[in-house]
Amino acid sequence: MVMVMNVIVVSDGDLKNTFEGRDHEELNLGSVAGVTDRGIRHERNEDALALAAVQSPAGPAVVVIVSDGVSSADRPDEASLEAARTAVHELAEAAEAGADLGAASEQAITSARDAVIALAEDAGEAPAATYISAVVTTDLVTLCWMGDSRAYWLFAEPEPAAQQLTRDDSLAEEMVAQGMLAEADALESPQAHVVTRWIGPGARDAEPHIAQFTPPGPGVLLLCSDGLWNYDPDGGKMATLAMPTALHNPRAAAMALLLYALEAGGVDNITVAVVPYPLGVPAAEPGSAPQESEPQGDETQRNETQRNETQRNEPVEDEGAGNEPGDPS
Repeated sequence: MVMVMNVIVVSDGDLKNTFEGRDHEELNLGSVAGVTDRGIRHERNEDALALAAVQSPAGPAVVVIVSDGVSSADRPDEASLEAARTAVHELAEAAEAGADLGAASEQAITSARDAVIALAEDAGEAPAATYISAVVTTDLVTLCWMGDSRAYWLFAEPEPAAQQLTRDDSLAEEMVAQGMLAEADALESPQAHVVTRWIGPGARDAEPHIAQFTPPGPGVLLLCSDGLWNYDPDGGKMATLAMPTALHNPRAAAMALLLYALEAGGVDNITVAVVPYPLGVPAAEPGSAPQESEPQGDETQRNETQRNETQRNEPVEDEGAGNEPGDPS
């Protein structure tokens, strides 16, 4: 089992195999693969995805960043891309050096936030994005997030199942936590996707969440924006679609999940990244796109729609309980 090593790819529209710029990009490093797509209803893709595979002193490591630009804020597409690009380089360097990954994750999101704030050309501009990062090593998953992009752990046995590893920074999450609404009702409310933490101006004092998770055995780490999980909040359907294929072909699993979201309506941008565990899968060309007949989330789909119990460890979070700054809009 081999990996593409010491490579970073970002969904910036510049890859040689990009067919639609940032509207649809597929990234594949063998040991991790992902796709980001504008969906059906949006005019542009305001999500961004970045992947890295490096060799750390203890073995291989994978870095994933998913960022979702806040549509009600200024320059959301630029904010998400700048956040992803900034953070992936910092985390890849930290993993390669064998640094403390919790501290490195906090520093990376701080740098991403500073980069997003720097996009503002005047005092009235307020670019913003949600953010989630993951660093996967031989024995640990380190997560860092602000907003409502999510991480799930997917089990293949005894049957496909999902465990949510993050909790949303959103009004919907707050309403559920306070017993005001059931989760299904909260997600149907007009405030469902109003975020309470983000990166950008107006959120300088909000602290990120840091959590570490020890995989209980073979499985898959899934990171995604709300354009995917909104159709399956508990992750059960996503697990069924992805597993066990994701264990040996993360590219195919990512494309299957994209197609699922498009067929369900594609009302938002969709980003998904898949990391099989333990690390180490057949290598692929950096940034290579799927070939043959794997679903591509193509324009035809857009046009049609537009007209035994395995132990499940809980992630241990180093809670950063900052003030909830409210909706960036």
